[in-house]
Amino acid sequence: MAEGIFAIRIKELRIEKNLSQAELALHVGLTQRKISKLETLQLMPTPHIIVEVARFFRVSTDYLLGLSND
Repeated sequence: MAEGIFAIRIKELRIEKNLSQAELALHVGLTQRKISKLETLQLMPTPHIIVEVARFFRVSTDYLLGLSND
């Protein structure tokens, strides 16, 4: 369930910042293909990925996982 919320939130944050999947990938140390798979639930986020995405967007890991709304 948390993966679904993660997928939605990572895509929303990426679009809000006007970033392509490739641009986000560069910032968090992943490939564009992995970002695409994360956004389409084809890849479960690892704890490392969750932390890197949270740091980049300056949001909490709880927010990314749907445990909080801020």
